[in-house]
Amino acid sequence: MIDVTAAEEIADDARARSNVARLAAAQALTGANSAVIFATGSIVGATLAPDISLATVPLSMYVVGLAAGTLPTGAISRAYGRRTAFIIGTGCGMLTGLLGAFAILRGSFALFCLATFLGGLYGAVSQSYRFAAADGASAAFRPKAVSWVMAGGVFAGVLGPQLVQWTMDIWPPYLFAFSFMVQAAVALVAMAILAGVDAPKPAPSDLHGGRPLLEIARQPRFIAAALCGIVSYPMMNLVMTSAPLAMQMCGLSVSDSNFGIQWHIVAMYGPSFFTGSLIARFGAPKIVALGLILEGAGSAIGLSGITTMHFWATLIVLGVGWNLSFVGASALVLETHRPQERNKVQAFNDFLVFGMMAVGSFASGQLLANYGWSAVNMVVFPPVLLGLAVLAFASFVRRRRSRTVAELPDPGI
Repeated sequence: MIDVTAAEEIADDARARSNVARLAAAQALTGANSAVIFATGSIVGATLAPDISLATVPLSMYVVGLAAGTLPTGAISRAYGRRTAFIIGTGCGMLTGLLGAFAILRGSFALFCLATFLGGLYGAVSQSYRFAAADGASAAFRPKAVSWVMAGGVFAGVLGPQLVQWTMDIWPPYLFAFSFMVQAAVALVAMAILAGVDAPKPAPSDLHGGRPLLEIARQPRFIAAALCGIVSYPMMNLVMTSAPLAMQMCGLSVSDSNFGIQWHIVAMYGPSFFTGSLIARFGAPKIVALGLILEGAGSAIGLSGITTMHFWATLIVLGVGWNLSFVGASALVLETHRPQERNKVQAFNDFLVFGMMAVGSFASGQLLANYGWSAVNMVVFPPVLLGLAVLAFASFVRRRRSRTVAELPDPGI
């Protein structure tokens, strides 16, 4: 006789696998949105800005949009279902492309900044793809679902830069204008794919159930998960965004920096093909710890020299470390909430991560310009050590509680 619970888990995982395929494809297409913005934003900004010091503001506006969109994404998902949030997000992606192209044609810096802000909103919605993949999945399959969706970023790392390369000169003299038009078309394709995701509207009982957010956020497990995400993503972004300019300051070529960033992106998402299996085997805390240690190791390599190979090694090790720590931290978040609490908890987690990333994005340029590449790498170590300490404390609390429960007398005795 087949166990009913096991049969239900098999059916749920079959549905989850179908969703994972669509969400991974959408992740690849949505990733092209951020790749186009990061590849062109500072160049277009330097052309359109009233002052060269404002050239990177479009990139910062993208990160601000990323932070600003996290809580609304959770609220919309909770009230109307994740699919509705996905469609709204891809709609913002289409507006990003259309408005970005129009801003370049009109020579409007303000409109271009608005376009990249909308791109950030699109990116905020895409951050929920990894959590949506775990909805309804069995406990064993959830880490793999999160990991496989993140693997779509590998293709984004290839698709985005190539999209820019193929289209940047099609509308001379308006460099990159057609690239943004194509980006809008890519967002439309992502919308069509996401329309087929099986993500029904939450049941009425789920809209009002669950614990208060403050109670959930006070759990040591959630604090560790959120803090490790806060350390992992902003520290990676700090080094990644500083590296191309640092390489230029060290007399290295643009082709060297492009190659380094390309392999950094591959290193960021490539491990996702097996990160979920590692989490299932060794547990999320150990994988998060390994990822944070690798991020620190990447910065240590950056401090050891300024040759091309040092920069490339820094970016690759940093990318692998980010993958393990961020995917692991995302898996940890899934362990801290009940089903009816998932949207608000996941959105709050992403708000913390990307809010801190937004603050860091405005500071990164000043840090590099005023204190140099070594200072950028040095900044990584204290947060990494803090993340490891909090992670160890949360694991200690969890083991102690487990022992206490195990030692309680059997009520039947």
